[in-house]
Amino acid sequence: MPLSNIPRRRAVRAALALPAAAGLLAGCSDAARPEGTSAKGSPSVDRAVALRRRAARDSAALLARYDATTAAHPDLARRLRPLRAEVARHAEAFDPSGPDASPSASPSPTPSATPSVPARAADALSALAVAERALADARAAALVDAPAELARLLASVAACGAGHVLLLGEH
Repeated sequence: MPLSNIPRRRAVRAALALPAAAGLLAGCSDAARPEGTSAKGSPSVDRAVALRRRAARDSAALLARYDATTAAHPDLARRLRPLRAEVARHAEAFDPSGPDASPSASPSPTPSATPSVPARAADALSALAVAERALADARAAALVDAPAELARLLASVAACGAGHVLLLGEH
């Protein structure tokens, strides 16, 4: 069918759809690539393991902050228990020695120093919220360097941390 017989709107829509379709096809080729390789085929497993280790270590440090806050303010334990449980699951999900890890991965170190906790409960909750926000922001920034599956996990956990910030602010 000659272009002169196609209504102008349809021709414009078709012309606009072609670059979008080409972009989708190009995106599909990257999505089909195994996670451990980059566009040039070089392994990125070491980078992913390093990101996982850092994320697991950061979650373990946040978990220690929750534990210290609960120890200093036992009256907050009930309120913090579900948030702490999620942070513990995040640490497990990021642990590079888990079931999806490479054989050379070693367990993440746990934080050695006990975090300081403000004397007032409201200030302790605010300190937890600040820690959650900082970690959520750091994870969002790490998305750029992460392979696809790890980027999705980082994004999900960052969003969860942002939710914790809101929940901790309700006091």
